[in-house]
Amino acid sequence: MKDSKNRTIDYMRISITDRCSLRCKYCMPYGVECVPRWDILSLEEIEAIAIAAAGLGIKKIKVTGGEPLARKDCCQLVRLLKSVPGIEKVTITTNGVQLGQYLDGLVEAGIDGINISLDTLDRELYRAITGRDALGDVMAALKRAAGLPIPVKINAVSIDFKEIAVRAGCPEASADWRSLTELAREYPVDVRFIEMMPIGYGKEFKTVNHEDLLKEMRETYPDMEEDESEHGFGPAVYYRVPGFLGSIGLISAIHGKFCASCNRVRLTSQGYLKSCLCYEDGVDLREILRGGETRPEGDCHYFWPAGRKPGDRELQRRLTEAMERAILMKPAAHCFENPGRITESHNMISIGG
Repeated sequence: MKDSKNRTIDYMRISITDRCSLRCKYCMPYGVECVPRWDILSLEEIEAIAIAAAGLGIKKIKVTGGEPLARKDCCQLVRLLKSVPGIEKVTITTNGVQLGQYLDGLVEAGIDGINISLDTLDRELYRAITGRDALGDVMAALKRAAGLPIPVKINAVSIDFKEIAVRAGCPEASADWRSLTELAREYPVDVRFIEMMPIGYGKEFKTVNHEDLLKEMRETYPDMEEDESEHGFGPAVYYRVPGFLGSIGLISAIHGKFCASCNRVRLTSQGYLKSCLCYEDGVDLREILRGGETRPEGDCHYFWPAGRKPGDRELQRRLTEAMERAILMKPAAHCFENPGRITESHNMISIGG
């Protein structure tokens, strides 16, 4: 489907939980008040939305959170999404802490790619950033994943972590981008740097300007060339260094605004479909799925009434109409460069990464 600006929308990011095993300083440093499990979409509800999305031309899905592997049925969900006619690729973004436990299950379910969020290779700084001493687990899973015949990407947030290191009592800890790019020399992985967007706690951190970062990279790797091969379905610009097994990517939402080619929508774990990260506009698909059912007492999961199917014709009609409205409402561009115009007030953990 095309939006009102004639952009083809074929990519949906689906958050399946607001829970996470880490407490990253720029995301959820003090934790969050997680919503009751009843308010989180069930597998059948996500499947129903994916069926409607595929009918509108969505071909690629990214499973996110929170931390998606905090949800024990994540592999089952990947299998369900892979079975939806029209969905060509299903990938996942994870912090990597539990990836070793679920890697085989994801592969068996048919996962098409794995993104691992990792900001530093320094153990002390990792603990200061995330609140956990789990770098060893992440690196072990990364190395295993890199040996599989599926794309693996490393996502690093482009902010200066020196202040965090000083506050944590490890001022000598290294957050130098060069140690991360060297992963692409040793392993067939893409290392991507992502400019911090001013959403939630991210507003407290100044992003590294990718124009400056690219200049430093060219000085460090003078033979670096732009890599025009296809690496996925996002907005990263890739570069290849001779001798490297993988590539280096930059996702520059602030200093390389790519809204004119944006191809995505986002579904929160509570069923709210957003067309732009910057604005609160969207449509409530959970209301369509549940028809106003009230939550019982206790922290229980929602289950569909017996006999109801994700592909129910009337349900699909209503979901499709609502999703069409959201896509047609997609704004021309974000306004991150003008924070006063941002209307989204939720933290990223609530929206979906």
